[in-house]
Amino acid sequence: MLDSTYRVFTRLLHLLDPEMAHHVAVWSAQHHVAPRLPGWEDPILAVTLWGRRFENPVGLAAGFDKNAVAVDALQRQGFGFIEVGSVTPRPQPGNPRPRLFRLPRDQAVINRMGFNNDGHGAVMARMARRRHARPVGVNLGKNRDSPMNPDDYVAGVRAFAAISDYLVINVSSPNTPGLRALQGRAPLAEILEAASAARREMELEQPTPLLLKIAPDLAEGELADVAEVALRNGIDGMICTNTTAERPPRLRDPGRLEAGGLSGPPLFEVSTRVLSRMYRLVGGKIPLIGSGGIDSGAAAYAKIRAGATLVQLYTALIYQGPGLVNRVKRQLATLLRRDGFSCLAEAVGSDHR
Repeated sequence: MLDSTYRVFTRLLHLLDPEMAHHVAVWSAQHHVAPRLPGWEDPILAVTLWGRRFENPVGLAAGFDKNAVAVDALQRQGFGFIEVGSVTPRPQPGNPRPRLFRLPRDQAVINRMGFNNDGHGAVMARMARRRHARPVGVNLGKNRDSPMNPDDYVAGVRAFAAISDYLVINVSSPNTPGLRALQGRAPLAEILEAASAARREMELEQPTPLLLKIAPDLAEGELADVAEVALRNGIDGMICTNTTAERPPRLRDPGRLEAGGLSGPPLFEVSTRVLSRMYRLVGGKIPLIGSGGIDSGAAAYAKIRAGATLVQLYTALIYQGPGLVNRVKRQLATLLRRDGFSCLAEAVGSDHR
């Protein structure tokens, strides 16, 4: 009954402009307008990573709650963890509207938001007030008019390392000019070295894990460079992947012609291929988060078998509503038991064995 209520709410949201619908969804979560879904967890899904316990591996990707206004309410929807952001040092409005487009025929979304957010100060204040115990990460971006150097990422580490469960260096959004060039060997090494040094200087009792989020559009040699730089700089994890600037030929919706990053099921195959390749490149030494096109327990399971310890979703929520979270968890638990795994960790990377 509750899930059907959410489905009606989701259909009503689709009568609105996509960005307005997003604001309504965040506001509804923030003010507890939507009823809380019944809690459902299964011990087989629990993961311990970076000294933190994740009750389940299904997280909410960055982009939904950019400004950390609804963290506690969103965690009550069954997510194992939440990622806020991307956050830049100074507030910025992002790119001109319209900048968010549904592709209903493909169950996909194209966005060219451009890191619209309230800036470090406002998000820090909200993060400091959060009450829920489940892990919350902060995705760090750079201001559009900042130089192409590590300074904005260093500022993000200093701002959030003490009040978050992990940090993400985002150099892979297609919507900030020049940003993806920072995935090259030399600039990426400079950023990761500076961010790691800033974290060490804070002398935290338990250093906050530092992750890197990569694009799905990297060539084989570029992936190898990223893996080598990440291993050399002691990065604690990677998110594979961000949205894609490519347009698969099978897209059917007229909205496919819009510029921006494509997310949803059309991204699944390429993002999972990058995830699998990165797992082999790092030899399982760096935990990976699988993101891109997850819309079912089977899709989440495919990411885990390809090498992901945790997974993230977002676009599928737009079409299926928040009841999707518990469905993915139930389906995933069933698949793990079907294949004889006693815990999720046993399944991580199993396609490579």
